[in-house]
Amino acid sequence: MSNHALAERHRLAELLAAAGPDAPTLCAGWSTRDLAAHLVIRERRPDAAAGIRIGPLAGHTHRVQESYTERPYEELVRLFRSGPPVLSLFSLPGADEAANTVEYFVHAEDVARAGEGPAPRPTPPGRAEALWRRLPLIARLEAGRRSPVRLELSRPDGRGLTVGPAGSPTVRITGEPGELLLFAFGRGARAELTVDGPSDAVEALRHVLPVP
Repeated sequence: MSNHALAERHRLAELLAAAGPDAPTLCAGWSTRDLAAHLVIRERRPDAAAGIRIGPLAGHTHRVQESYTERPYEELVRLFRSGPPVLSLFSLPGADEAANTVEYFVHAEDVARAGEGPAPRPTPPGRAEALWRRLPLIARLEAGRRSPVRLELSRPDGRGLTVGPAGSPTVRITGEPGELLLFAFGRGARAELTVDGPSDAVEALRHVLPVP
């Protein structure tokens, strides 16, 4: 069975190591050091990881994040590359694949696309299908809740899905699964996409979710 999360973990670790600790990322306000600390905390400090999503715990998460960013960068990359510790929830069978395939793909692109490097590399077909299977839920939770217009997210082969408020103007976003995921997570300005729809609807969308 393919382990897409493991492959993306190794790719992300390589990108972090090559970029060094002070490179920019597409995570607003975060350097590669900040991102590496986040990744380590997420699977090694469950007490702090909860604050990523739960507002009242955000202060504790911020303090732990700051303490980890003070560690040697090489240590952070090594800890992330080595995978979750035995007692981590991500060590449960199937948990890493289910929870981290998208997480690591998006963060790898956060590093790869932040600078003026080469064009994005093609995603292996099997991994693209894995990302596509996860897109409907992510699109509803991320893009669908934020978009002021109806969104048709389409692949070049014609497959697609629709999210966003019914009865509003429709904007079609076309791209490969990984590119559509980046759009859903607010990275659309650096994604390879085509955008079609009424100009006022596209402009309204652009204020909420960046597009090329």
